[in-house]
Amino acid sequence: MSTDIALDTHVKRSVAHGMFTIERTYPGVTPQRVFDAFASVEGKNGWFTAPNEMWDIAERTMDFRVGGRERLVGNWKSGMVTAFDAIYLDIVPGERIIYTYAMHLDGRKISDSLATFEFKAAGGGTAFRMTEQGAFLDGYDDNGSRERGSLGIVDKLSAYLEG
Repeated sequence: MSTDIALDTHVKRSVAHGMFTIERTYPGVTPQRVFDAFASVEGKNGWFTAPNEMWDIAERTMDFRVGGRERLVGNWKSGMVTAFDAIYLDIVPGERIIYTYAMHLDGRKISDSLATFEFKAAGGGTAFRMTEQGAFLDGYDDNGSRERGSLGIVDKLSAYLEG
């Protein structure tokens, strides 16, 4: 079997693995409402972005179904370009979303991840759990920065749900 993949022989190849879990409770917010914040471009535009003063969305597409794809490309004021490319693996309405995604930084793939989001009724609200397992590639070995970035995004989700 042959491949047409050209590899840059000057890059030292490596893979570092990381995993983290983020949990939040949303009193008075139904699991379906939290789930819905993930289920459309309109919902995700409310929280799944970088701060507007730091970047502009260059591209956003979303096909929210099992096997569907999501893409988000951002142009940072610094000149950096980031790209998020996801494929939905599992969707249970109001309960669970699982997708795999690749992150690119200035055209260079830096990671592949599996992300799981759970939404459970709890005391008149929602218990939310995000678990991510990542493979960080070729020197981009910082699971800590991915976790910090994800914490910031989840904080934006919390603010979005609070209104």
